[in-house]
Amino acid sequence: MTMTSPVRRDLVDAPLLVAARGQAPARTPVWFMRQAGRSLPEYRALREGTPMLQACFTPEMVAEVTLQPVRRHGVDAAILFSDIVVPLAAAGIDLDIVPGTGPVVAQPVRDLAGVGALPELDPARLRPVADAIGILLGELGPTPLIGFAGAPFTLASYLIEGGPSRNHERTKAMMMSAPDVWHALLGRIADYTLAFLNVQIAAGVDAVQLFDSWAGALSEKDYREFVFPHSRKVLDGLAQAGVPRIHFGVGTAELLPAMREAGADVVGVDWRLPLDVAVRRLERAAPDAPKPVVQGNLDPAVLFAGWGVVEREVRRIVREGKAAAGHVFNLGHGVLPETDPTVLTRVVELVHSIP
Repeated sequence: MTMTSPVRRDLVDAPLLVAARGQAPARTPVWFMRQAGRSLPEYRALREGTPMLQACFTPEMVAEVTLQPVRRHGVDAAILFSDIVVPLAAAGIDLDIVPGTGPVVAQPVRDLAGVGALPELDPARLRPVADAIGILLGELGPTPLIGFAGAPFTLASYLIEGGPSRNHERTKAMMMSAPDVWHALLGRIADYTLAFLNVQIAAGVDAVQLFDSWAGALSEKDYREFVFPHSRKVLDGLAQAGVPRIHFGVGTAELLPAMREAGADVVGVDWRLPLDVAVRRLERAAPDAPKPVVQGNLDPAVLFAGWGVVEREVRRIVREGKAAAGHVFNLGHGVLPETDPTVLTRVVELVHSIP
């Protein structure tokens, strides 16, 4: 199946895209990781009785969930409702997203035979995702749509461990003791991820974000040796698409220069490192490169601390973000399920009001 690219929307002045280019937008753009999801009562009502993977392959539901936070909060970008394991499921890997646990893989991959048994991903299996994007392009008006995918390391961890892991012991053991298996596995996953993002770009998304949720478990040395080549394969594979590439990981303060070097146009920063410090680290690591663009980085837990604290922290982050060539305001990780949606709406209004 050939997925032809639509006529891309002319959003040259959209604040998110202006900031991502390192230019001065009309206002600081803001969106929230996991903005489409569990914190919204309208999401819970819509999803009731529908398993997560089924929801991710139902175009009308994907579109509606993606639109909900745009309507409610007035954010400067929509993030495509999906899950990082969608390309694995589309390839035919036997897995499920278990409520309260996360992705669980029926047959973990722990040797070359397991890697060799992984199926090819037929992009036609991702047609529901492209169809959802088609619906969204007709509904979003001037609001950009961000596509996303999980990075090879994080997906590899799920495949090797069989599910979520606190210490990633099997993952690291394979990485260290069987590098041939490791690189073969991550090479295959990078192909899945690149195919998934290319389908989204061909369907018309305006930017993409590559999530490496668990990369912060690694040292910079191990990241550069075992992960960097595969993340770079994905990001380099998108270089000619003409859309901003955002790269984010949790606990990755020591990895930020390497993550940028892998091909990020915008570097996501979690809440553990002030944005101005992150900018200085990025500049020192690549003094001849353009001034960096960053995204982040309000601690999601601060949203529970009362409005006075929230306002103080939001203003601090906007101030620190001015050290970068461009700043996209976001949380330092995803919206927590118990978050009061009205606080998120107020954060958007506040960020937009700050000169």
